[in-house]
Order: sequence, then C-alpha cells, then structure tokens
Amino acid sequence: QVQLVESGGDFVQPGGSLRLSCAASGFTVDYYTVGWFRQAPGKSREGVSCIRFSNGRANYADSVKGRFTISRDKAKNTVYLQMNSLKPDDTAVYSCAISGIVNDHLLSPYDMDFWGKGTLVTVSS
Repeated sequence: QVQLVESGGDFVQPGGSLRLSCAASGFTVDYYTVGWFRQAPGKSREGVSCIRFSNGRANYADSVKGRFTISRDKAKNTVYLQMNSLKPDDTAVYSCAISGIVNDHLLSPYDMDFWGKGTLVTVSS
C-alpha cells in the first residue's frame, strides 16, 4: 500500500525554524521525484521544493530559496524540509507528493501522482 505520511508541522514565531518529514512506504522511492507543496487559506496550492530521490538534486520556489532546504534519507525512505527564517506568509498546510516525472524543474501540483494528507505550519507572533 502506497503511503506518504507528513509530520513536523507546528506553531512557530516569525524567524523560527521547523523540520518537516515525509515518510514513504509501499513503493520504491528511488524512481520518483518527491515534492513539498503548500496551500494557505484562500490560496491555491503552490510548489515549495522538490528532490530527485535517486541523486538528491533539488529545486526551490523563489519565495523559499536560501531559507528552506530539502533533503532525503535513503535508508529511511524519508524526505525532509528544513525551514528557517520562517515568515507569517509561510503559514499553510504543507503536503508531500510523488511524481514519476524526473527533471531539473520545480514540479507543479498537476505533475504529482500521489499525495500525503498534509501537516499544518502556523507562523505567527
């Protein structure tokens, strides 16, 4: 059974940090791109970052470059999103997803094949 389970969402003050995890099971993650997406209230879902699980090559949205870092642990079949210098605009439900598309671009939500349920990140003072 294919599963993606996110964790790590929390309430944090501006300037703070969080690390999100996306644990994959039921399939061979090496063949996929894993992406993090977010959806804020009243807004459409947007891509944050994605990583080729096989070689670790990553892409980022301009809004998070220099603040967020995506990584993966092959032994644990897990992808992480380290988020630093968080801003109130980062408040959203963050979801991970997988795609069979493997390229050097940040994938769109429409490119993704399977989604996790998401985890809530709230940045507020």
